[in-house]
Amino acid sequence: MTNNTMTNSTTGDSTTSDAGTWVAVGPAGAVGSIHREPDGFHVELFGRRGTGSVFPSLDSAKSAVHSAMGPLADRPEFRAH
Repeated sequence: MTNNTMTNSTTGDSTTSDAGTWVAVGPAGAVGSIHREPDGFHVELFGRRGTGSVFPSLDSAKSAVHSAMGPLADRPEFRAH
């Protein structure tokens, strides 16, 4: 599985897509989501309280979701919707 499912460009930090929402899916199921906002990319982690955070790029938002999963977690697959 790749981390850039349904994306138009996967080179370096410029990963982009026409989608507005990405769902992060790990071995146990969905762990969070990323939503395109006018001011950046809003991250929501399932099962956690709070409003989430906004990141300047899709790649930084994906890294934040992965980091929140813990130090030994595999990187989740990000599915564009």
